[in-house]
Amino acid sequence: MMLEIHHLPEQQRFEGRHPDGVCELDYVRQGQVLTFTHTGTPPALRGQGLAAQVVEAGLQWARSQGCKVVPACSYVAVYMQRHPQWQDLRA
Repeated sequence: MMLEIHHLPEQQRFEGRHPDGVCELDYVRQGQVLTFTHTGTPPALRGQGLAAQVVEAGLQWARSQGCKVVPACSYVAVYMQRHPQWQDLRA
């Protein structure tokens, strides 16, 4: 299932809405560095690749903005490690 993901810059968050809940990626921006602090998925939705979709959207946005990423969230750190195409974004 593909989520429709929205960037909420005023909340420093990406959200993917699903009828059973919201998957989110929170970040803190300091200049051109984004610290991804939290990834959340409702328990009923885990294991379906939805968090990966939200993280991918955040990483794509970071790249489009010329930002570097600090993966403070363990999920984002593992995701970036498993997907080498994002290694150039590491701060």
